Formats: sequence, structure tokens, C-alpha cells
Amino acid sequence: MLNPRYAFISACLKGEEAKTVTPEHIDRMTATSNLQDALAIIRETNIGDYLEELSVKTFDDIDECLWRYLAQRIDYVESFKFLPEDVLKISKAYVVKYDVSNVKAALQGIATGKRARMIPIGTIHSSGLLDALSKAEDAADIAQLLVKCKLGDYVPALEQYKVDKGTKSRFTAEAKLDGEYYRNILNMARRIRDGFVLASAFGLLIDLTNLQIASRAIIAGIGLDAADLIIAGGYRITDKTLKELLALKIADIPARLGDSQYQDIADEVSANYDRTKTITAVDEIIDKHKFRMLKEILSPRVLSPLVMAWYLVLKEVEIRNLRLILKTIIDDGSVQEIKDYLVL
Repeated sequence: MLNPRYAFISACLKGEEAKTVTPEHIDRMTATSNLQDALAIIRETNIGDYLEELSVKTFDDIDECLWRYLAQRIDYVESFKFLPEDVLKISKAYVVKYDVSNVKAALQGIATGKRARMIPIGTIHSSGLLDALSKAEDAADIAQLLVKCKLGDYVPALEQYKVDKGTKSRFTAEAKLDGEYYRNILNMARRIRDGFVLASAFGLLIDLTNLQIASRAIIAGIGLDAADLIIAGGYRITDKTLKELLALKIADIPARLGDSQYQDIADEVSANYDRTKTITAVDEIIDKHKFRMLKEILSPRVLSPLVMAWYLVLKEVEIRNLRLILKTIIDDGSVQEIKDYLVL
């Protein structure tokens, strides 16, 4: 029997999806050269309507508004009186990624001695402790905050971080934080309706993240030293295979992947790096394929809690693209030149 609660949330979120910034909007924005024209193009979208009512002049203004908008949309959905419990579980588990991102920013702030800029989303923010996190003086301060916010599962990852051990120590701690996040997501997926689909989606996401880690490590010349950064729980690429990849050259990776789809992605990464000789070529290709895979798996799901997972992914990409486009315009850069970095 059709659950009216799922029918309602599906209709609501699909209606929201129709009002997001589309690739057509992005195409038109890349032809603009000033902020007013760019914002006028997205005036009829939810986010364009939101920005039009605000006074934004600098990128910091815009950045704050964009994250505040995303937080409001998440709060809006979570506030529905008859929201299915599984939908709420997905939302609460997913947005912890922003807590992880903020903890990483705090670790970097400790390393550089500069106060970290935080994203106003997540459990730490909801607990009113985000400012305290940005002022953390050491990993012990962060650990105390995590315990207060009932994020104690992430504390062991901080044990990997030692300021005097340099960048590798921070990268290892960050990888452990990511690993714990994915572990919690997969555990949540086992307890919800259609969770097996969500688990598959995040398993593929872990695969691509690990391929990203391996590719970047090889380009950076640290190869096998990055073995500790590999995230457990992948779907198709085993830990053994990933460690073998770390000993290779970037051009040799595709032939060692048994999955044809991943071979094609690795070929793209290799070709893009060969053309640009920049490490960001890895992120540019893999981020697009992450979105494509999630879209293929999650977007068709209706009358299911997975409508929330897709909505969060879609809004996140919307924010990512707008941040990049609007910053480029404000900095008097060429939007056409950054088009390849957009996720469409």
C-alpha cells in the first residue's frame, strides 16, 4: 500500500528539484561578466530568489549566504510534521559530512596558526559550538567538542594527528575521519527502507574517493606512503588492489582495474593529467563521475527515503557550482575558463 508520507515528501522534493539551477542556467551564466547579470539569470530558481532579496557585494557575503541557504533548505525539509523517520535518518547522517569538513578545517587552522573558516551546517553548528571549533588550539580541544556534540565516534581519528609530524599526520587523520563518516553512513543504510541501494551508492562513492586518493598520491610522489589514507568499505575496488595501484605510474592505473567503468574513469584522469600537468585534473574528472553515479542510482527513486539523499546531493552540487562561478566573476576572471571544473 502506498505510504502517503512518502508520496508527500517525494512530491515536495521533486517540486524543489524543478526549481534548482540547471545546466542551462550554468551555460548562460558562463557568458556573463558581472554579478548582477549572473544573478538575474537564476532569478526564477529558489536560490536565485533567495539571493535577490539580500545585499551581496563580496564573495564572503555570497559564500555565507549560499551556505545559510543550504542550511535553511535542510531545516525546512526536516521540519515537516509527518516526515518519515527514515528520511530524517538520512538527512541527519548525511550532513555530518560538514562536521567532518569543519574538523578538517580546524586541524588545518591548528597547523597554520590561522583561524579556520567554518561551514554553518551540521551537528556542531546546531549545538552552538562552531565558533569554539574554529578557535581550537589542539586536537584535544576538538575531541572535547566532538564528545559534547555526540560525535565521539570521530575522536579516535584525531589520535592520528600530531602537529610536529607534519602534513602526512594531518592527511592520515583526515582520511580516518572520512572513513568513520562512510562507516556510519553504511551502518545507517542497513537500518532503513531501500538502504541496500544507498549502501551501493556510497560504496561506489568510496571506490571513486579511493581512486582519487591513489591518483593524487602517485602524482604527488608519495605513492605507497598513502596506504594509510585508503578508506575501507568500497564496493568494487578492494584494499589489496588499491595498495597495488599506489606502486604504479598514473598512466598504468587503468590496465590494473578489473572494472571497465573504472578503467574508463582512470583513463580520463590519466589523459586529463597528461594534458594539464595539474593535480586538480584528478578532482575535476572524479567529482563529475561521483555526481553522475549518484544521479543514476538515486535520482529515479521516488516514494522512498532515498529522495532525500538525492535532494541533498543535488543542492550540494548547486552550491558548489555557484560558489565557483560567482567567485570567478567577482575576481574578474573568465567564467569560460573554469567551465571544466563545474559538475553538471
